[in-house]
Amino acid sequence: MDISLIPSDKVLAFEQMLLQEQQVHFPAEHLIHGGMYARTVLIPAGIAATGAELNVDTISILFGDITVSTDDGVQRLTGWHVLPASSGTKRVGVVHADTYWTTVMVNPASTVPEAEEFMTDDHQRLLTNRVLPDNTLYLQEAQ
Repeated sequence: MDISLIPSDKVLAFEQMLLQEQQVHFPAEHLIHGGMYARTVLIPAGIAATGAELNVDTISILFGDITVSTDDGVQRLTGWHVLPASSGTKRVGVVHADTYWTTVMVNPASTVPEAEEFMTDDHQRLLTNRVLPDNTLYLQEAQ
């Protein structure tokens, strides 16, 4: 799957296409400390994914192998990277090898639900907020 052919204004349409496919669940780990919130996921190899649109500027720290939309365009990132993500950002990516992705932001919350609600208007669609038994969203196995 070549995500470099997907313009940024088409990410939502791509996401809708992904939602029609079989979903994959992976847990998020959370840390709230010093007025900041960090959210870490291990994204398994072989899936395409979109993230939630951000309400605040964040820093993304990742380790793995992923082709992903960035503020500088679509890039294949291998190894360790630290990237800015501006408010309004919604990423799309294809994971080539298991990839750890941590998002860090200033966040006044004291609980994970509050932090997620502050982070994105799509907080009800986050994996951690799904009420369906499979608890999945945004992911499919890449072709």
